[in-house]
Amino acid sequence: MVKEIIIKDTHRGLYYRDGVMVRILSAGRYEIPEAFSFFGFARRPKVEIVLVDVRERDLTIKGQEILTADKVAVRVSIIVQFRVIDPRAALHEVEQYEDRLYSDVQLAARRSLASMSLEAILTNRNQLSEDILRDVQEVASRYGVSILRADVKDLVFPGNLQEIMNRVLAAERMSEAQLVEARTKAAVQQIDAQARAESQRIEIETTAEAKRSTAQSEAELQRVKTEAEIQALRDREQAAQAYTRHPALLRLQELETLRELARTANARIYISMDSAKNLSGED
Repeated sequence: MVKEIIIKDTHRGLYYRDGVMVRILSAGRYEIPEAFSFFGFARRPKVEIVLVDVRERDLTIKGQEILTADKVAVRVSIIVQFRVIDPRAALHEVEQYEDRLYSDVQLAARRSLASMSLEAILTNRNQLSEDILRDVQEVASRYGVSILRADVKDLVFPGNLQEIMNRVLAAERMSEAQLVEARTKAAVQQIDAQARAESQRIEIETTAEAKRSTAQSEAELQRVKTEAEIQALRDREQAAQAYTRHPALLRLQELETLRELARTANARIYISMDSAKNLSGED
């Protein structure tokens, strides 16, 4: 007779023939011949398949009371994530690999905590997890188990010590909050100071630019005024030279001036006798 057996992908099967492990079966369907006897003699070997779970699993070590290096009793809980990577070693090297793993983690935690002071545990809790993981990984690999993680889940201290710790933690949080507030205030003050300095710099530059523009405008105005005065003097010089060369032009200019004055009712013209003679052409 033949018996069928199905191995899921989550397991592996150790195939034994007459008590001797022959091979490891992966996931699939297998036909296993059943042994039978004839007149007390076995005609077929006895076949047995033992399944081993190879999925990732958690193992929790709860409430282990351990003394620290400074003799403080600490109750610790640890969670370990592991999986079987060598089914043969897991069943052949130790009697119960899960019980063995529990003991190994427990001993590793005791060794690590016994070498640490309470202050070290409080300030660097991750070190305990790292010590346990490093200590157990090599040992567990000997019986086919791979340790993926080992974390301290809980740390419980004596009652009075717990109260003191809570106060210390509250004080630390308050100190951190004050430090953050002080840093924020200092940063705001620094930003304000930089803004004021930048504003003053811009104001000074603007004032200086305005003064430069005003000075340039005044200088340009003075230059234009000076050029106009120079030009007026040149025009007068040219007119004087023309009057010198042509006295009749001067006479015409005088007559034009008299005519303009005559148009003004309030104007008064005083002519001396010498001037009158000159005007009439007498000697």
